[in-house]
Amino acid sequence: MREGKAGRCQRSGQGHLRRSSTPKMFPLKDAEMGAFTFFASALPHDVCGSNGLPLTPNSIKILGRFQILKTVTHPRLCQYVDISRGKHERLVVVAEHCEQSLEDLLRERKPVRLTPRKESFKPKEKFLQECSLYSYSKVLCIAFEVLQGLQYMNKHGIVHRALSPHNILLDQKGHIKLAKFGLYHMTAHGDDVDFPIGYPSYLAPEVIAQGIFKSTDHMSSEKPLPSGPKSDVWSLGIVLFELCVGRKLFQSLDISERLKFVLTLDCVDDTVIVLAEEHGCLDIIKELPENVIDLLKKCLTFHPTKRPTPTELMKDEVFSEVSPLYTPFIEPASLFSSSLRCADLTLPEDISQLYKDISSDYLAERSIEEVYYLWCLAGGDLEKELVNKEIIRSKPPICTLPNFLFEDGESFGQGRDRSSLLDDTTVTLSLCQLRNRLKDVGGEAFYPLLEDDQSNLPHSNSNNELSAAATLPLIIRERDTEYQLNRIILFDRLLKAYPYKKNQIWKEARIDIPPLMRGLTWAALLGVEGAIHAKYDAIDKDTPIPTDRQIEVDIPRCHQYDELLSSPEGHAKFRRVLKAWVVSHPDLVYWQGLDSLCAPFLYLNFNNEALAYACMSAFIPKYLYNFFLKDNSHVIQEYLTVFSQMIAFHDPELSNHLNEIGFIPDKLTLNAVYENQSICFVGLLKALLTDSMLNLQSQILIAVESEVQHHISLLSIQSLQRQICHPKGYEVVSHRDVDQDFSNTVPYLLRCLSIVSVSPIQIQETPSH
Repeated sequence: MREGKAGRCQRSGQGHLRRSSTPKMFPLKDAEMGAFTFFASALPHDVCGSNGLPLTPNSIKILGRFQILKTVTHPRLCQYVDISRGKHERLVVVAEHCEQSLEDLLRERKPVRLTPRKESFKPKEKFLQECSLYSYSKVLCIAFEVLQGLQYMNKHGIVHRALSPHNILLDQKGHIKLAKFGLYHMTAHGDDVDFPIGYPSYLAPEVIAQGIFKSTDHMSSEKPLPSGPKSDVWSLGIVLFELCVGRKLFQSLDISERLKFVLTLDCVDDTVIVLAEEHGCLDIIKELPENVIDLLKKCLTFHPTKRPTPTELMKDEVFSEVSPLYTPFIEPASLFSSSLRCADLTLPEDISQLYKDISSDYLAERSIEEVYYLWCLAGGDLEKELVNKEIIRSKPPICTLPNFLFEDGESFGQGRDRSSLLDDTTVTLSLCQLRNRLKDVGGEAFYPLLEDDQSNLPHSNSNNELSAAATLPLIIRERDTEYQLNRIILFDRLLKAYPYKKNQIWKEARIDIPPLMRGLTWAALLGVEGAIHAKYDAIDKDTPIPTDRQIEVDIPRCHQYDELLSSPEGHAKFRRVLKAWVVSHPDLVYWQGLDSLCAPFLYLNFNNEALAYACMSAFIPKYLYNFFLKDNSHVIQEYLTVFSQMIAFHDPELSNHLNEIGFIPDKLTLNAVYENQSICFVGLLKALLTDSMLNLQSQILIAVESEVQHHISLLSIQSLQRQICHPKGYEVVSHRDVDQDFSNTVPYLLRCLSIVSVSPIQIQETPSH
């Protein structure tokens, strides 16, 4: 159902932070998707870290820090969507984008005019829509909306530092959206890039006084403190001053003179008057209302100790007439949260208003994350878009050579390579190709009925094509744009009704799970419910324990295969989740391989450690029962026996060769078993988890009807069943059906290993569970 006016009003106000699971991104609506690119600073290749491993590239560090920005969702902030690494430390960031900005208003060079007081008493919606772009009331509305975005960022520990008219965007209704607000955070306050964060004309005095420091130039103890929320208030003051006078400041000065001039303001009594005199607009400033002048003076207070924060400024009397126009933003409760998801649901008095303004652009009703995912499936290419707009330019290597080179290595003749600097251009990503790909999808496909027990495929104008796609191999289905759209919409609806639609989620998961929804779907299949965040937060993850040393060794050594998990943020999350599991399960111990088991759950829920911990805690007792006991030699012996038998069945030649050289898995010494444990089992289990096969997703284990049943004893079968599935709540029944359609996306051996590969059995849930 489309968002009603009540819901839209909730999205137009200030926000407050809740401790809940990852919030869902807002619908695309009238916004667009944009991409910008920059380079991370390169590190020397011949230097290693304190652990003896190569230094982590700065681009991977930025990638890890970027992830938390995807959870910062507020109506006044442009939603971050994705980041990708390219060659030579290039990074491309995708975020919500609007074409118009305050920069466009300043180009018209029109100062604001006095608005009649009676306009302030108009109804809220009419006031916001009819208020002139060049009125003082509109300036106050702009200031208040910017402060709303800054306040919400500050609650997440984020400072903009690059606030300027270029990064203050305007949506279709004229409301503010702050862009590039995460650049300062993701680059570690500018340490990981070769360009400064911020614009000279809008930098606060304390930022200019500190200068630009690199972590390689100074010891960590000598590094200046990062910028705080008050530096953004100064930048806002400069922006508001420019809007009031209708011109940009410091345009006649070069960069060094601009910075010197700002520092000289420490010696003046009234910063606003001095700026007005310097730019010949004193008459305009004197005509401003007292409340506007008072706002400018508070924002442009030279000393940060006397300057208000965004939160303090929002409570100022200057906004007494503006603040009642905005309804406080309430962040909706997310899935697997203890809060009631419909607690803040409000409906208009006239229900017909919910569907009165429904448009035919159903794609715009989907979240921006879903639209971007489908855009990529439809052939979207970020680098190609940037190349077409000449943002990425190829340069022949010979052009980078110096014109003159001394014997000592000093070179002359080549100017500074400006490609390492920030290109402030944001390229709009066209959705034409995606819309053309989905042109045959009917509107009813966006709102599937959940009570239909006949077909699991949504209705569509191209229903025959969808039915045909459902029979294709999994790898093809996952790359089919129309098929994935229908599956994403269906699972999104089912997960919103979890746990009431648990059975239907299991049913649909047996077909396939859309990769975009895999993390939440796995949590639903594992039965995760309740206040998972409160439980996770209550676990002591700070007190040192004996396992800490082994965890510190395993994480950087074993997880360099993935960019995200190899980032410092990934390592920190690994440590917390693993330590939480060890502390909360005193009867079990940490064996090598637990970190590999944790990896897929953390990867899918990177911004939700509590959910990753809850999934791992639910998975182990069901599928690795007693595997992490202090003495688990008998458990490993059973697994290795099955492993050797599976090798003998799948590849007899390899099995004979291993026997000839004396490499028999089930006869390895216990020490060798522990050393190879993560490779021989848990590593394979992790590889299985990353594939969307039916076993874990639908909690059904279907055995292969083959000659394997002749090679393993019944005793080993029953013991293995006890280790794979917890006996409580389950019963083993005979099942003769054979899965004939094995996916080509995973090795056949992994498929066999994942299904107990003995007699044909099926693990079914008992009615009493």
